[in-house]
Amino acid sequence: MGIVLGKNQYGKAENRVVRIVRDTDRHEIRDLNVSTSLRGDFTAAHFEGDQADVLPTDTQKNTAFAFAKEVGISSPEEYAVALGTHFLTAAPQATGAQIRVEEYAWDRIQVNGEGHDHSFVRRGTETRTAVVTVDGRDEDQNVWVVSGFCDLVVLKSTGSEFRGFLKDKYTTLPETTDRIMATSLTVRWRWGSTEGVNFDEVYESVKALCLAAFATTYSRALQETLYAMGRDVLEAHPEIAEIKFSAPNKHHFDYDLGRFGIENNNEVFIAADRPYGLIEATIARDDDETDAGEAWTAVPSFI
Repeated sequence: MGIVLGKNQYGKAENRVVRIVRDTDRHEIRDLNVSTSLRGDFTAAHFEGDQADVLPTDTQKNTAFAFAKEVGISSPEEYAVALGTHFLTAAPQATGAQIRVEEYAWDRIQVNGEGHDHSFVRRGTETRTAVVTVDGRDEDQNVWVVSGFCDLVVLKSTGSEFRGFLKDKYTTLPETTDRIMATSLTVRWRWGSTEGVNFDEVYESVKALCLAAFATTYSRALQETLYAMGRDVLEAHPEIAEIKFSAPNKHHFDYDLGRFGIENNNEVFIAADRPYGLIEATIARDDDETDAGEAWTAVPSFI
């Protein structure tokens, strides 16, 4: 029986790169968490400890910081594409590179109704994400871009029900026609084309469409709401090939106030953080001819 080396990759995880653009008195901030990885034929490193073909993870770290200045960060996606393309030049034995970026948003502190030029407050909402995978070189090179966000916590206090579900002898959950529905959304979308795309503008549009669908869709199931979100995004943005959702239920149960002689008319709840239902879905175009390729490889939390 032979022993072989399977798929492998290596890189530098969670480089905290903060870029301040201070060319004018009014500063701009991009706050990123950047993870880089290289894939390819690194057999010698695994079998013999030979590092001749290995671009050190420390070099990858330094490049992430250097590119924040030399290339700039017009968007997480464009910055990640530049990094991934560079690494395939710097490491000839690598056949692919994947760059993962999380962006933490900051808002300007408001002073007398005006946003301050150089003082910011960390926004307490979602984290923006980008995963760029670069494979091959020159005319054979492919670039896949997956954008998204995570930890967007949403709640609707009515407009949701859950009834008519399958029951067996272990079922204890009561049916309800009026419930709190809450989740922490992780959403990622794969671009079919990025030509001429303004990543920042589309990001805000996708988030707004998802929030609007969540708010306005009468939900008989969280699955129905996720489908409405994905449908609205794909209809509005033909450049997006598919969109994936991961949505854990953040359960809220009526608290028993009757034992104290107090009526609880769907007004006081206990928020339970576990166990929780986990709903995941992919919404795609039935006529999509773009190649997903390596876009979703090693991207966690999705079916």
